[in-house]
Amino acid sequence: MACSNDDVTDLNNYIEEVKARPKGGIEPLPEIKVVEPFVFKPEGLRDPFQPLDKVNDTSNLDVAGANGIKPDTERRKEELEAYSLDTLRMAGTLSNNKGLWALIKAKDGTIHRVQVGNHMGQNYGKIIRILPDKIELMEIVPDKPGTWREQQTSLALAD
Repeated sequence: MACSNDDVTDLNNYIEEVKARPKGGIEPLPEIKVVEPFVFKPEGLRDPFQPLDKVNDTSNLDVAGANGIKPDTERRKEELEAYSLDTLRMAGTLSNNKGLWALIKAKDGTIHRVQVGNHMGQNYGKIIRILPDKIELMEIVPDKPGTWREQQTSLALAD
């Protein structure tokens, strides 16, 4: 047995009420903003699909080589230069009357103490600043064949 009620007066009253409401206006379309097109001009740039060691464009080599940046290959490497930076973790800091030292944990679990001027990482990274929550380094990375550039990076305190 099903329930049924043929009295739909409340529904009809609601429909009449909705139809009696004042009509609202349609908001105008938003103004279209004109975007200036960007034209890419690859003249003078190297082909990104050509390997770096086979780049034939030597016009910029003298300018880039003139910056005088190159790693000191005669310097004796420090122990932490055997590790890539992504395998090293900053474990904390120590301070004394000589300054702030950082504690670095290598992937083999050994803790190393470093200070400003020490080197770490495989890109000739030199520690330029030690803060309580990070170590800032300046790395020397290859740029173009035969040229180098400096790149600043940091190693944050591990949680």
